[in-house]
Amino acid sequence: MKTNAAVLWGLNEPWSIEEIDLDGPKEGEVLISFESTGLCHSDHHVVTGDFAGVPLPIIGGHEGAGIVADVGPGVRDLKVGDHVVSSFLPACGRCRWCASGHQNLCDLGALILIGLQADGTYRRKVRGQDVGVLSGVGSFSQYGTLSEASVVKIDDDLPLARACLLGCGVMTGWGSAVNTADVSPGDTVVIIGCGGIGSGAIQGARLAGAEHIVVVDIVETKRDMAFQFGATHFVTSMPEAMELVGELTRGVMADSALLTMGVLEGQMIDEALNIIRKGGAVVMTAIASMADVTPTLSMAMMTLFQKRLLGSLYGEANPRADIPRLLNLYRDGKLLLDETVTAEYKLNDINEGYDDMLAGRNIRGVVIHDH
Repeated sequence: MKTNAAVLWGLNEPWSIEEIDLDGPKEGEVLISFESTGLCHSDHHVVTGDFAGVPLPIIGGHEGAGIVADVGPGVRDLKVGDHVVSSFLPACGRCRWCASGHQNLCDLGALILIGLQADGTYRRKVRGQDVGVLSGVGSFSQYGTLSEASVVKIDDDLPLARACLLGCGVMTGWGSAVNTADVSPGDTVVIIGCGGIGSGAIQGARLAGAEHIVVVDIVETKRDMAFQFGATHFVTSMPEAMELVGELTRGVMADSALLTMGVLEGQMIDEALNIIRKGGAVVMTAIASMADVTPTLSMAMMTLFQKRLLGSLYGEANPRADIPRLLNLYRDGKLLLDETVTAEYKLNDINEGYDDMLAGRNIRGVVIHDH
């Protein structure tokens, strides 16, 4: 079939809307009619080359939600008409990581940056050549053929234009607080960056019972939204945050600090380590350029104060369990998704959406596909 998709042809080029040829599902695959997709910063990391080695051209998009339009042979858990959310990290259910409750580390995830299907082939052509899809999803397209391992069924009553955010951003932020930082009731948490991931981290800290949630963002206009998500304090610089956290904790400092800004840079790690207490944790969720090997930190402080520096991929989430779990929180009014979406766009306006993200005008933008 033919469908439209946003294709990246070269580094630092705009997304180009192209007509592509899409093959139907093969063994273990489903055809999804995408209704919506989030505009995540991770796709922009491909544009800038922060994710080195991604083969171009590539179809972007990994926060997708839609309806199953066809199923291939061997598909066990999905049928035509099911409402689904894509997970930007597949979960095969059989590898060591899935079997031990670490679906975010599934071995199939090795394919997410090279654009291939789970069987190592392609299902799409553009201008007569094979084209891959980011994270095995490619939701910057009206239709997509995905591995069943990348698709999670959800209840039909949930709005797809909001459920898509759990395919990456909100889930990543929520899990960074709840799973990786292990926020506990009464904690003081510092969240550095209030975008799509940061908004999820604020809500994760709130739901986990944090007493003080200090949000740091250089964009002053995000203040009101940060408080709506659950922040107790908002500042626009790390020096302000250091002074404030010292006052709130009587010098003990924060239990954890979460790095959720758009692009992580080396010097930010030392700043975050300085704002946490003895035995505290800094969680690196934001993506740095793969070429950046310049973090600065006091190694002696790590030992003498027993501080911890932790990486977090997809918030250590298990998508098959956690996507429905968080959607139940949304249904109950405890997880804010409607408020996370600042603006909606059409596929043709995708570059405008990313301009808005980079300018700090959006918490999260969402593309609503035309069919």
